[in-house]
Amino acid sequence: LVRRLQRDANTQDIPVIMLTARTEEADKINGFNAGIDDYISKPFSPAELLARIQAVLRRTQTSSAPTNQPLEYEHLFLDPLSHRVTAKSTELEFGPTEFRLLKFFMQHPDRVYSREQLLNNAWGRNVYVEERTVDVHILRLRKALAPHGIEHYIQTVRGAGYRFSPSV
Repeated sequence: LVRRLQRDANTQDIPVIMLTARTEEADKINGFNAGIDDYISKPFSPAELLARIQAVLRRTQTSSAPTNQPLEYEHLFLDPLSHRVTAKSTELEFGPTEFRLLKFFMQHPDRVYSREQLLNNAWGRNVYVEERTVDVHILRLRKALAPHGIEHYIQTVRGAGYRFSPSV
């Protein structure tokens, strides 16, 4: 059901909270991997449900905020309006996919994203490409950042995905 909601342009941005009697870790992981935003096991109080709904809505509203503000982390600057990226005052050339991927990372620093999450956010939910495609674009990003000594901003988190962390 969640995957069907995500494929439909009319429902793909609606947050999903799973209410269930299942409490096993595997059930929760399967739910999150399917794309749910939160998981509540029965029994739960109405106050907890309300708090979780408000938290999911806050996250949703934050992620849908205007995304055309320039982004800057240490030696890396990205301007979405002019489609320019500079590293240590040198302009870098990126294709549209690498640009969207870097922009997404810079908008969400220090958070780990799986390949599937990166595909959904940087490519769009209705694009069907292999998850390993993400690896190719990560490699291209790192190669472009390497001459400036900042390729380490994009980190691999073994078994989980990738993270943009300029503070390391």
